[in-house]
Amino acid sequence: MFANRGLLLIAVCLAGALLPGLSAAKPGRHAHAHPREAPPQLSADTVNQAEYSASLKLDRTSPLMLKAEILLDRAAVSPGQIDGKDGESARKAIAAFQQSHGLEATGRLDERTWNEIKQSSNEPAVTEYEIAEPDVKGPFARTIPRNLEKMARLGHLSYTSPLELLGEKFHVDPNLLKLLNPGKRFDQAGTSIRVPNVGARDRSGRVAKIEVDKSARGLRVLGENGELIAFYPASIGSEEKPAPSGRVKVRRIAYDPTYHYDPKFKFKGVHAKRKLTIAPGPNNPVGMVWIDLTKDSYGIHGTPDPERIGKTYSHGCIRLTNGDALDLAKRVRKGTPVDFVDEPSSLPTGQGPGEARGRE
Repeated sequence: MFANRGLLLIAVCLAGALLPGLSAAKPGRHAHAHPREAPPQLSADTVNQAEYSASLKLDRTSPLMLKAEILLDRAAVSPGQIDGKDGESARKAIAAFQQSHGLEATGRLDERTWNEIKQSSNEPAVTEYEIAEPDVKGPFARTIPRNLEKMARLGHLSYTSPLELLGEKFHVDPNLLKLLNPGKRFDQAGTSIRVPNVGARDRSGRVAKIEVDKSARGLRVLGENGELIAFYPASIGSEEKPAPSGRVKVRRIAYDPTYHYDPKFKFKGVHAKRKLTIAPGPNNPVGMVWIDLTKDSYGIHGTPDPERIGKTYSHGCIRLTNGDALDLAKRVRKGTPVDFVDEPSSLPTGQGPGEARGRE
C-alpha cells in the first residue's frame, strides 16, 4: 500500500470520477434494471455463429458487434465495457486493431477487418459459466453514496449486487448479461449462465512503454519494436486539469487502494471540511488499482463507472475500466516509461497483439 504521500495523490483524481451528480447515490442499479428492448435472437448460437454482412445494421445491440467486442477483448484490444454496440469505445478498439494490422484505421467494422479479427481465436465468443459461491456471497452494498463524507462511513466500497460483480468479471454491461440470460437469476450459486468468453489475455510480450493518446482518449502498450501489445479506451484529463505532456514513469502500483481526500484540494462540488479516508473496493473512486506516476498527483487507475470510460473526462489522471487497469498493472513495472502524446506514433504493420486464450 502507498505511503501517506502516495495515498494523497489518489485523491487528486476525485472530480472526474464523481462529477457530475456528486450528491446522488449509486444504487444497486443492476439488481432490478430492465433493458429497454431485447434485440432479436441474441443467444449463444447467434453470437458464436455471427458473420459479417454489409447489410447488417450495427446501430443497436447485435450478435456480430458483440462477437467482435469479445474477440477484441481477448486479443488485448479492449472495447471497454462490452455492450454489443457500435459505440465510441468499440470504434477506438477497432481503429487500434486496424492500425496494428496494416489496415486503414477507420474504426468501422468492415469485411476485411472482420476477417482479421476472427482469426485471433477459435474459441466460442459466448460460453457457459456456473455461478460460484464467491460470486454471490457478498457482502454487497445497498447503495454507494456519491457524497464523500457519507462514503467515508462505509467499511468497504463493495459491489451492489452479484450481477454487477459478474458484469465486471466478464467485462460486460450487466444489462447485456441479462439479455443473454432471459429469466435467469444471478444471485444463486450453481446457476448456469451464458457469458462473454473473455478468457485470459496474452501477457507474454515485453512492454517497452505506455503511450497515452490525449486527443483520441486511448492508452496503448507498446513493445520493444514499437508493436502494439495492448490497447485500452480511457478518460484522460479535463479542461480544469488537463493531462500533462512528455514522458513520466511508473513509480509504484497499489492494489485495492485506500482513497484519501484533503480539503485543501477544494474540488468543485465537494464541501468536506475535514480530511476523509475512503475504504478500498471496486466502487472506490479510483477502482481496484492505482498505478502511480512520477509526476506528482498523476496516476492511471480503475473506476466504479465502466460505462462512462472514454465518454467523460478525468481530473488530470487516466481512468480505465477496472478490468483494463488490472490488466495493465500486471504488464508494467516500476520505471516503465509513460509518454503523453497529442498524436500516436505509427505502428509496424502486421505486428498486432498476440493470440488470445479463451476460457477452457
